[in-house]
Amino acid sequence: MKNDSKNDVANDNWERKTLEKLVFATLGEQRSVRRWRTFFRLMWVAFFGFLVWMWFAQSHPTPDASTPHTAVVEIKGEIASGAEASADLINAALRSAFEDNGAQAVVLLINSPGGSPVQAGIINDEIRRLKALHLKPVYAVVEETCASAAYYIAVAADQIYVDKASIVGSIGVLMDGFGFTGLMEKLGVERRLMTAGENKGFLDPFSPQTDKQRVFAQAMLNQIHQQFIDVVKAGRGNRLKETPETFSGLFWSGQQAIELGLADHLGSLDFVAREVVKSEDIIDYTRRDNVAERLFKRFGVAMGEGAARTLSFHPSLR
Repeated sequence: MKNDSKNDVANDNWERKTLEKLVFATLGEQRSVRRWRTFFRLMWVAFFGFLVWMWFAQSHPTPDASTPHTAVVEIKGEIASGAEASADLINAALRSAFEDNGAQAVVLLINSPGGSPVQAGIINDEIRRLKALHLKPVYAVVEETCASAAYYIAVAADQIYVDKASIVGSIGVLMDGFGFTGLMEKLGVERRLMTAGENKGFLDPFSPQTDKQRVFAQAMLNQIHQQFIDVVKAGRGNRLKETPETFSGLFWSGQQAIELGLADHLGSLDFVAREVVKSEDIIDYTRRDNVAERLFKRFGVAMGEGAARTLSFHPSLR
């Protein structure tokens, strides 16, 4: 009987200790989870605080307007909505430059192969408006390339400076694409495209293009091309030495562009600031999409994709 009692006591002690160990282990695990959760929350707060600091520090510089200077706005890369050379960013920079009392002139520093005629037209209009409002001279300085939509913008300047080897011109409009209808027939593939509207799918590469659609597209391109031509003529005036090739879409070296009246002089940014504006101090007003903004955009895209997965398919109005 004594042995049985001792065994019962020993079993009770073992169970109690085991339960205590399990309880303490569970509590320890819960504390660890809470600590890690708190740590990651603090990390996220610090991360977003860093992004906000980067956004204010890099995206909105405050130039020193106390002394005379040459204001510079860069137009680089593709001219397109959402790009660094978009009308929104370029025009915001231009307004800041023109409104600064210390800015003696505004220089467009251009290195772009072109892009959207819509974005270029908006920028061209804003340059002309700001020139008339603030009565400040505007100079375009071309680095490697000033073609197509970039030249559309440049002609709003009072004078265009180029390097002798710069590429200038390409005054034309294009709409490109591919057609795979013959290949599909050879492969025995049937295109099943349903539209509401006779011409809704006429840019679809897997559908044949009719003569009517081709004529319509060409008429639209011709109209946009004429708008481009009118802007160039208005900007260059009697300096332009028009030839049959001027508006053909060809491009020329900087040296040739001067001879054709598409540009005015040879010169770099430093040359224009020093010799033309007479103010060697250069302040860059360009608005750039900084690291914080890119991370915010990627975060927004990821959130949008997650939300899109919860939606059902619906017809597109593109």
